Amino acid sequence: MKLATLNNGSKDGQLIIASKDLSKYTIPIEIAPTMQNAMDNWDNVQDDLVYLSKQLENGNVESKPFDSKNIHSPLPRAYQWADGSAYVNHVHLVRKARGAEMPESFWTDPLMYQGGSDDFMPPLSPIYLPDESWGIDMEGEIAVITGEVKMGTKPDEAINAIRLIMLVNDVSLRNLIPNELSKGFGFFQSKPSTAFSPVALTPDELGSLWEDGKVKQVLEVDLNEEPLGRVNAGVDMTFNFPELISHACKSRNLSPGTIIGSGTVSNRDKNGGPGKSIKQGGLGYSCIAEIRMVETILNGKPLTPFMKFGDKTRIEMKDKNGESIFGKIEQTVEKV
Repeated sequence: MKLATLNNGSKDGQLIIASKDLSKYTIPIEIAPTMQNAMDNWDNVQDDLVYLSKQLENGNVESKPFDSKNIHSPLPRAYQWADGSAYVNHVHLVRKARGAEMPESFWTDPLMYQGGSDDFMPPLSPIYLPDESWGIDMEGEIAVITGEVKMGTKPDEAINAIRLIMLVNDVSLRNLIPNELSKGFGFFQSKPSTAFSPVALTPDELGSLWEDGKVKQVLEVDLNEEPLGRVNAGVDMTFNFPELISHACKSRNLSPGTIIGSGTVSNRDKNGGPGKSIKQGGLGYSCIAEIRMVETILNGKPLTPFMKFGDKTRIEMKDKNGESIFGKIEQTVEKV
């Protein structure tokens, strides 16, 4: 089942059910008015939503054409957005580029930060920012939306709390990060609004691409219509989503509608090196920062610039037939 939120001008939008091929949608108005309402009442509405989804596929309900231009992020705002760093190769490159050793605990205890969740961007909206010197970067990620999770829930139980899966553009302002982290109190200004894919889908929708709490498919990331990354989200994921959820609920309960992100999707180079660009025959990168890290490791300094006003990124995942699974995130950086 694929769910989305129609951008109708209200704070939380209108919940809709999208067809598998993203060609049409129907409104489950009598079941749940918003995505958050569906999350809050999932046990009571899931069967009805699934039934209506099947009716949509069979052409037995009223429908309208699906157009991502009219769609908001699945949750236009959420009670909680916590982003992990499950691909430790990415963290390793960050540390190596600045000549720092990586603590062994990074392989056993996930990194995670709490992001701003009150103002998500639609998947096709511009990235509005006032200053391109802040080091604007995209980050291609995967995220899950959870149901209620009790404090202390272990991974083998946490997997049952995963309601929906979606893609992420976790925008980062790289040149603001060092000053913030030097204060010892984490990200804030350097992490502006985030965008998610047009649709979020139930894990069963992925079939064999969902296994061991991971999405085992290539994540496509483009910069200015050129391939930047073709990295497999199921490879080199040190911590799967149940483990990330369990980490997040160590000291708190998680409310229905909590979003847990994977962090930048990153694969090791097959020959053991720091990674290669697609032009060099590698898998590329899911963010600009990573290619800059590799350039620093190999050349002593970064060469690739961060995004400027007018630059565009696309983040998308396709099935084995080349069809878009989640719809695409496609955003252009614009001056506010």
